[in-house]
Amino acid sequence: MQVGVFIPINNNGWLLSETAPQYMPSFDLNRDITLAAERHGLDFVLSMIKLHGFGGKTEFWDHGLESFTLMAGLAAVTTRIKLFASVATLTIPPAIAARMSVTIDSISGGRFGLNLVTGWQKAEYDQMGLWPGESHFSRRYEMLDEYATILRELWETGESDLKGDFFTMDKCVLSPRPSVPIKMICAGSSTEGLRFTARHADYSFCLGKGINSPTAFAPVAARMQEFAKETGRPVETFVLSMVIAAETDEEAWARWEHIKSGADHEAIRWMQGQAAADARPNADTNVRQLADATSAVNINMSTFIGSYASVARMLDEVAEVPGTGGVLLTFDDFLKGVEDFGTRIQPLMRCRQHVVKEAA
Repeated sequence: MQVGVFIPINNNGWLLSETAPQYMPSFDLNRDITLAAERHGLDFVLSMIKLHGFGGKTEFWDHGLESFTLMAGLAAVTTRIKLFASVATLTIPPAIAARMSVTIDSISGGRFGLNLVTGWQKAEYDQMGLWPGESHFSRRYEMLDEYATILRELWETGESDLKGDFFTMDKCVLSPRPSVPIKMICAGSSTEGLRFTARHADYSFCLGKGINSPTAFAPVAARMQEFAKETGRPVETFVLSMVIAAETDEEAWARWEHIKSGADHEAIRWMQGQAAADARPNADTNVRQLADATSAVNINMSTFIGSYASVARMLDEVAEVPGTGGVLLTFDDFLKGVEDFGTRIQPLMRCRQHVVKEAA
C-alpha cells in the first residue's frame, strides 16, 4: 500500500477548530514536511488548490499558496518522492496546464502527477468572474472530460485538435513532452466522478468515512472497480485519512476531544452554505459528505485515533480492502505527525514492511 501526505498548502490543515494547531502555509513548512516524508520512505505528497477560505475565528483556508508553483519548488529540493499538484480547471486552460506539468516533470525527473479539480465552491470563482453558472454543477464532468482528453493528447502526441462544447483546439502543440506518462487523479466520488475517473484517471481519491472505521470506504472502492472494468483501465482507490496518534489510545482520544471542543462553528456554517449551493436532488457528491454536520470539524474524512499500534493495525485493515492503492494522510500536527508515522507507526504496519526493510 502506498502512503502519501496531503501537505498543508492552506492554513491550519484540515481541522476547523480553534484548539487545533494554528499555522500559516509557507514553502519552508511544506518543504520540511515533504523532506521528512521522503526520508521515511513515503511514496508521494499532494497539494490541493483552494482560492477562497471559509472565514470564521480561525480564518480557515483564507491563506493559501498556489499548487503548481509549490510543487515546482519541492521538485527542486527532493530526489525520490512523487509530487502531485492540483489544477483548478476553471482557472487554467488545459494546454497551459499541460505545459506547466511538463515543466515540473522536467524539474523532478519524471516524478510529477496531476489532480483534476472541477470546482464546487462558487465563491472561489465568482470573485474572479469565472463561475460558469449553475449549469456547472450538472455539466462539470462533461467539461472535465474534454479537459483530460486535451491533456492526454498533448502529453502523448504533442498535438490536440479537439473541438468540443467547452474547449476548441486548433492544432495546439506541445513540446517537449513528458519524460514518463503523467499520472492523473480525480477525487470525485459521485457516479459521474467515478465514471470520469474510470475513463481518464489513474487513481481515485475518496474521503473515507467515520472514526476508526478503516473499511467504511469499501463500497466506494467496489464501485470504482466496477466502472474500471467497463473501461478496461486499472484504477486504484486512495483513501483520504486523518491520523491523530500518541503513545496510548487515551492520550490520542483526549487530543481529539480537545480539538472538537474548539470547533469553529462560523467557518463550518460557511462551508455548509457553499456545499448547499448544489441543490440538485440526490446529488451524490463528496461535497455533501465533507459538509455534513456529523463531524464537520475534520470535514468528515476518515480519521484514525489511537496509539501508534492501534493506528498501524487500522491502516493495515485499509490495505486489505480490494481495489485499494493507498492512503493520503493528514495530521493535526504535520511535522510531528510525519515523524511519528515514519518512526512509530510504519514499522508496525504489515503492508509497509518492504519500506522498513529497505531503510534498514
